[in-house]
Amino acid sequence: MDFGLGGGIGPTPMGMTPGGSGGAGGQGDQAYGRRNVRLAPEVNRILYVRNLPYKISADELYDIFGKYGSLRQIRRGNGPETRGTCFVVYDDIYDAKNAMDHLSGFNVAGRYLVLLYYNPTKMQAKVDAKSKRDEIERLKKKFL
Repeated sequence: MDFGLGGGIGPTPMGMTPGGSGGAGGQGDQAYGRRNVRLAPEVNRILYVRNLPYKISADELYDIFGKYGSLRQIRRGNGPETRGTCFVVYDDIYDAKNAMDHLSGFNVAGRYLVLLYYNPTKMQAKVDAKSKRDEIERLKKKFL
């Protein structure tokens, strides 16, 4: 996977930071009430987003995801295998959960977003599987 520096969209630009960690729309008071809610173990402040339009801009991503809370970073995939995907990192786990609840299946330019919580174990398993396949191919070429 190629999520190199070229596709990264650094910290939130000035003037684009949404309201406090309670999300937009004056939900700050409600945010503190949510803090007592027990979250599922897979909930993470990093979201993995698939099925993005290839030509979506950084500003459009910040507009879509910034409505649900303060963003730390967005990283777009820029390689052939990672185009149309990104990682969205929120400052607060409750903001990430709110975005997941509202944006999963959201239509952007005729494409329905697929949001998943980032799972480092699953990502590492994919990398390991690819390296094993490459090793098998190398051995096949060597001995056949």
